[in-house]
Amino acid sequence: MGVSHSSKEEWERESRSDFWWTQIQEGFRNQNDFNWDQIKQLHQRFRLLSGDQPTIRPENFDDVLDLEFNPIRSRIIRAFFDNRNLGKGTSGLAEEINFEDFLTIISYFRPLRSHFNKEEAELYRQEKLRFLFRLYDEDGDGLITLQEYRRVVEDLLSANPQVERSWVRSIANSIACRALKEAARVSEKPPEEEDQPYQGITFEDFVRTWQGINLEVKMQVSFLNLEAMALCQ
Repeated sequence: MGVSHSSKEEWERESRSDFWWTQIQEGFRNQNDFNWDQIKQLHQRFRLLSGDQPTIRPENFDDVLDLEFNPIRSRIIRAFFDNRNLGKGTSGLAEEINFEDFLTIISYFRPLRSHFNKEEAELYRQEKLRFLFRLYDEDGDGLITLQEYRRVVEDLLSANPQVERSWVRSIANSIACRALKEAARVSEKPPEEEDQPYQGITFEDFVRTWQGINLEVKMQVSFLNLEAMALCQ
């Protein structure tokens, strides 16, 4: 019997089959961001998403209600398969992900752990920012161009069907231009490059523009109900 038709007790018994139980144990061993109960709960969500298969493909996200009306739905789904986020390369998308990959993506949205020292906390913040940076930098060239930033803002603003398309484009362009100007202002260009036009936001400049912004508030996950407002900062 599949997970979607099982009671909690039946699922827990079924999860102890060799394959599924091994997946849970491996996930727990390799992920220090989650406790045992969270690993088991996320594994149940994974199996519901995958249709009780060992891997998830992009189309498995089609029926996720938390994502149905999210204006950046396609970007969120893409992030789950982005090899950069999975630590499997510098570009390209995976065709499918397993449970450990699923945990890796969800871990980007975990709150800062209280026992982290200053260095660990900064590293954790950098990882979150790099994940957010990649949602903009679709081509993986290490720069967020004006066009890439504008497309994200257009997606966010287009969620309201009553807003005219021409107004959306105008406002999105204005927000994107301001974002690049701010990044250019805080960038630490060497003197010989100061007169050159600003081509796009580097990760280092992106980090500088996020100084003082609380990522724990802006990046949240209720399973897959990711907050979109973080992308507009």
